[in-house]
Amino acid sequence: MLRAMSRNHRFEMENKEMNIKIRRTDSDNTDFQKLVCDLEIYLTGLDEEAHNECKEYNRLETINHVIIVYDNKEIVGCGAIREYDKDTIEIKRMFVPEKFRKKGVATRILLELENWAKEQGYIKSILETGTMMLDAIRFYEKNNYIQIPNYGQYSSKPKSNCFSKAL
Repeated sequence: MLRAMSRNHRFEMENKEMNIKIRRTDSDNTDFQKLVCDLEIYLTGLDEEAHNECKEYNRLETINHVIIVYDNKEIVGCGAIREYDKDTIEIKRMFVPEKFRKKGVATRILLELENWAKEQGYIKSILETGTMMLDAIRFYEKNNYIQIPNYGQYSSKPKSNCFSKAL
C-alpha cells in the first residue's frame, strides 16, 4: 500500500533550459486540479467519445500520490500514481501542456513517479493511453514501457492501449 507522505515534501531539480522544481503532493492540490481540467479539455478535443468512456476510471479521489512540475512558479506538468495491486502501481493523469512539451518535463515526471513507486516497494508500473495519443505512445515506448493486453477496466475498450514496465 502506498504510504502517506508529508504535504510539504518537495524534490527540486535544476534544468539548464528551465528552472524546474518537482513537488510531491496529493490530488487535493489546486495546481494539480487545474492541470487535470486542462487535460480533460485536451482529451475531449482529441476523441470525446473515447474520453467519456474512460472518465470514471480517473476520479481524483482515488489518487493520493501526485507529482507537479513548475518552471519558476508556472505549472508545466503533472502525473500521479495509485496502487493497482500489492506489487503494481498505475500511472495516471500524466499531462504537460503543449507549450512545455519536448523539453524533458514528461520524462522528469515519469522518472519521479517510478522512483516514488520503488520507494514504496512496488516492482511494476502499468498505464493506459488512448490509441489516438501517438506522441504519448512513442514517449512510453522510449521510456521502456512495453505494450500489453488491455487490463482491467480497459479490457473491452478498443481505443485503449495499455503498457507495462518492470521497475
